[in-house]
Amino acid sequence: MTATPAPAADSTSRRHGEYKVPGGKLVVVDLNVVDGRLADVSVSGDFFLEPDEALLDINRGLTGLPDTTTAAELAAAVTASLPEGAALFGFSADAVAIAVRRALAKATSWADHQWNLIPPTVLPTEINVALDEVLTEEVGDGRRSPTLRFWDWQEPSTVIGSFQSYRNEVDPDGVAKHGINVVRRISGGGAMFMEAGNCITYSLYLPQTLVDGLSFADSYPFLDAWVMAALEKLGITAFYVPLNDIATDQGKIGGAAQKRLANGGMLHHVTMSYDIDADKMVEVLRIGKEKLSDKGTRSAKKRVDPLRRQTGLARAEIIAAMMEVFTERYGATPSELTEAELATARERVDTKFGTDDWLHRVP
Repeated sequence: MTATPAPAADSTSRRHGEYKVPGGKLVVVDLNVVDGRLADVSVSGDFFLEPDEALLDINRGLTGLPDTTTAAELAAAVTASLPEGAALFGFSADAVAIAVRRALAKATSWADHQWNLIPPTVLPTEINVALDEVLTEEVGDGRRSPTLRFWDWQEPSTVIGSFQSYRNEVDPDGVAKHGINVVRRISGGGAMFMEAGNCITYSLYLPQTLVDGLSFADSYPFLDAWVMAALEKLGITAFYVPLNDIATDQGKIGGAAQKRLANGGMLHHVTMSYDIDADKMVEVLRIGKEKLSDKGTRSAKKRVDPLRRQTGLARAEIIAAMMEVFTERYGATPSELTEAELATARERVDTKFGTDDWLHRVP
């Protein structure tokens, strides 16, 4: 199940932590914990640092700190320890902090967890939304291993973000004309226009320890590095446009959203365009000029750049490539939804996700 960080205890046994900076270098930290404080701290890696002596300053800056020091406080201590004019190449104070937290078992890496993978399963959209809450809770409580789940659905739907106004985002005439099922999800971000087969949607359910020390902005590309590799394998070079848009040189292809729960579970959700009917989308969604103003385009239709056109592949082939890369990278094992999880999701639809109170909580 989920790898739960063990409480730090005084010990002279050496602790070891590693963190690979996305697009950068490896940072390694070895340390002891004596009387609840960091001792004999040694930072190393394949990064570059000037002046050379600054490495010793970093070690001294970390030595003696309580083993309960937060990632932000560790990073601040590293920064404060650096001599004036010091230059870090391929790593940062935040990267050192993450490696320290991993050495202390306060933060985890992908390899610390046994990952599950649930392939596309056709379910009503409101069940898919409810499952995001249920499975995030399950992972946070340690009842389910961290999991990647691909969505599938039949009915045309629009899924609005947790904080979006129903009235401002959805056109009731378009909804009625095209028979659209509108639901609200628990994560923030923008509306998703979803007809059967026109999107690729997946959810990652993970412990927050995996992103310990990462900023919200950095956690997005960190959690989607595997899918970028899968797209690269298919001949698509994708990248993040802060905060949560996924794009290629031909335009936006998707967006991500997150939700962190009090029990330590976290949801990371992504929807990518495959073959969207742009004419229908702009009849259903109110996509205003202000939203388009920072996208460099006057037309909402131009923002939809389907994966079908860029790859020439069937949607199922793209999903298969994504699952293959995730499995290869993280040793994921096949999984399926349990009857208990589905039953809980149905209950959540009855009491929350299928209610007008939830749908119109932001009018």
